[in-house]
Amino acid sequence: MNRHRCVMAAITVVCALAVLSAPGLTPGAYAAPPLPPAPSTSPPAVAPPPVVMPPGVAAPGTKGKKSLEVVRTEIDDLYRKAASATDAYNLAEERVDKQSDDVVALADAIVRGQLRIEALRKLAGAAAREQYRGGGLPPEARLVLTTDPQLFLDGVGRIQQGQKATKDLLGELTRAQEDLETYTRDASAQWQKLESSRAKKEEAKKEITKRIAAAKKLEASLEKDERERLEQLEKDAAAKAQSAWLSSGALKDINREASPEGKKAVEFALDQIGKPYVWGAEGPSSYDCSGLTSQAWIAAGRRIPRTSQEQWRQLPRVAVEDMRPGDLIIYFQDASHVAMYVGDGMIVQAPRPGRNVTLSGAGAMAILGVVRPDK
Repeated sequence: MNRHRCVMAAITVVCALAVLSAPGLTPGAYAAPPLPPAPSTSPPAVAPPPVVMPPGVAAPGTKGKKSLEVVRTEIDDLYRKAASATDAYNLAEERVDKQSDDVVALADAIVRGQLRIEALRKLAGAAAREQYRGGGLPPEARLVLTTDPQLFLDGVGRIQQGQKATKDLLGELTRAQEDLETYTRDASAQWQKLESSRAKKEEAKKEITKRIAAAKKLEASLEKDERERLEQLEKDAAAKAQSAWLSSGALKDINREASPEGKKAVEFALDQIGKPYVWGAEGPSSYDCSGLTSQAWIAAGRRIPRTSQEQWRQLPRVAVEDMRPGDLIIYFQDASHVAMYVGDGMIVQAPRPGRNVTLSGAGAMAILGVVRPDK
């Protein structure tokens, strides 16, 4: 019964509220909450899926310099990483070539050692057969049995000579066998190094291919006018960096002339302008950065390390203010890029994939240091 009374009371309250909310009530009366809109007969609107743009590319309607700057930075970073991998590839390739030559040389040494041992064994066999033909008696025993004093004296000399020859023969045979064992061990170790270098070379090749493909894909995602503006941004950034470098007074004391070898290297490098950059290439139709500098100095009569990192590690370093034409400028903290200084604040370089060997400002990139191949 109590429950029935509660329900009835609730119904009464609801009805009272409905009456109070009716139109025409006096001021101060409670207004009923608005009714929900009538259901529409048209299907509900569906929001379009969000547009997913490549990294660094602004969505349609928001394109601008800032987004292209991001793209430029990402592309530069990808090509920098490709350049570093290229250096690793070139070093591995150089080691593969050298280690292959070492393995071939050791194989030749092993063959020569085997032939030498075979010849020594034949000599030892001949000596044994000679003793057999003498009745199996050693020379000393046969000498004791002779009754001719002169033959005895002559025999003593021959026995001494024979003993020395036998000792020398056995010693040479032992050394030949030891050398053969050493050659075999060295060949095995060298082969393992060769396989390791080949693996590193293939790993670097994959890394290069991946980075360059990513950079090209990012460039291809831009419209034609964006690509043109991107190229202009690259030129503007290089010009700004070069201007800042020149304004710093970096060229104030740089007035030295090239050495005779340096002039030849510069002439060679300048003659390559317009040829395309190809990673791992060292001419004559295309170059990467260190392929250009190493070949230029080979043309000048001096062989230098193949990679920019090894050029930085092995060649004598000079201060920037002591730089002269023919010197090599190493760029970035990982020494992943190199160019040749040609004077007046300019360099010849093979920049990156998609670009040609060109004349550029020496200060357009972050300089790590300078090395001199003919110091």
